[in-house]
Amino acid sequence: MDVPNSCEHKSSHEIIRSVVELCGDCDTCRYLMEETCLFFPEFYRLWDREKESGIPITEAELRSLVELCTLCGLCPCPKIAADLMEAKSRYIDREGLSLAVRILTDVPRLARLCETFPKLINALTSNKAVGFLLRKVAHIHPKRQLIKIPEQNFFQWTAQKGLTSRRDNSHNVAYFAGCSAGYLFPQIGQATVEVLEHNGVNVYVPPQECCGMPHLVEGDRNTTLRRVQANMGNLLESLQAGDDLVCSCPTCGYLMKVLLKERAYYSEAYQRSVNAGEDELKVPKSPQGRTRFKVLKKSMYKDILTDDGYFSSLDPMNRIDLAEHLFDAGEYLARLHSDGRLDTRFAHIPERMVYFAPCHQREQKIGSPYPDLLTLIPGITIERVEGMYCCGMGGNFGYKTGFHEKSLELGSSLMDKIRELAPQSIITDCMSCRLQFNHALPYPVFHPMEILARGYLNRRNSLSRTDSGE
Repeated sequence: MDVPNSCEHKSSHEIIRSVVELCGDCDTCRYLMEETCLFFPEFYRLWDREKESGIPITEAELRSLVELCTLCGLCPCPKIAADLMEAKSRYIDREGLSLAVRILTDVPRLARLCETFPKLINALTSNKAVGFLLRKVAHIHPKRQLIKIPEQNFFQWTAQKGLTSRRDNSHNVAYFAGCSAGYLFPQIGQATVEVLEHNGVNVYVPPQECCGMPHLVEGDRNTTLRRVQANMGNLLESLQAGDDLVCSCPTCGYLMKVLLKERAYYSEAYQRSVNAGEDELKVPKSPQGRTRFKVLKKSMYKDILTDDGYFSSLDPMNRIDLAEHLFDAGEYLARLHSDGRLDTRFAHIPERMVYFAPCHQREQKIGSPYPDLLTLIPGITIERVEGMYCCGMGGNFGYKTGFHEKSLELGSSLMDKIRELAPQSIITDCMSCRLQFNHALPYPVFHPMEILARGYLNRRNSLSRTDSGE
């Protein structure tokens, strides 16, 4: 795979050291990221020690720093996270992945194993002795509850409903569920299908693999690229057939809508497609637009603005096509609503709920569509958690023995805020956040699609009872 030019001939140690120098000279994130990041507080501690006491940051400390980045997307400089992921991948290229990391990151494989012997697996994980052994092998903190894999996953459910075959000669929505809705919380995928179908949308669930984000964060470059390329091919095939593309997981969306297209606009293929002049670099002014551009001098920026990032070995036009045409499920429903095509006849749900917009949803720059959609339900009260909070889970990082306490500390201000609001339930579209909330708080947690589906279902049931004379 191609790597950034600035890093091409550097070792992992040199890449991280360049990050240290860049961040140390900037200092912006010293206070900006103090409560929402593990990397920057530790970095500034080491940086201050080096500058004030003359004790240099060791290679072992630099290696440990890399492990503190969970690619949440909240820091203002994409280059820093990109360089950290590049350095981590080079370490893994050399060291290989541990068994514990392989177990935690490959959710589809783990789920398939559990589905083969569901009752046996759940019985074993409920056994204290076996549970202790499994946690030890996977380096899962003893206070973390092991997830029970459902006996039927979402993809098995869709196969039974006939949703895995595209309907020819009709407009479809190709739905990318992701691993969390696909294997761990199938009720979310089912709710998404039910809400879309209720609004007259034909849902097609194409072949799909893990989005690749867990592997990217762990430095497993080969698996990341393989899975991204497979998903990109399947989704673009649906796009070319005229389908809309929808995703309900903000982490999958962040990878495919944001990370995948980074630096792709600088590619020669894209510049040709927008008729850039001989000494021009055209960069879109908006994420979805090819009509308004910022025009730069190619002779000045050609060595800096190039398609040389993590995904540069993949076709840049395909990356851009997928990124520009994939909708977050909430974003897609908001568009239906603005076009007057969303059924707003929901049943009354008299509950007070807190909505938390996860990091990867916020970084897609799509606004916050779900709270507005949910307030269409009569009787419901939605309180938003405002501010730059993070739950601290970091994908599966909160499960790891060495990160469990740090993840809870990182999310403590958010948990305090939610306790202060004392809701009847929590709504969030991120299932990593859901796992963290389930661990730290006493309130039930739902995906927004589950609440919308409940509103439709309750109304249908009410009408059915009325028709039957009950």
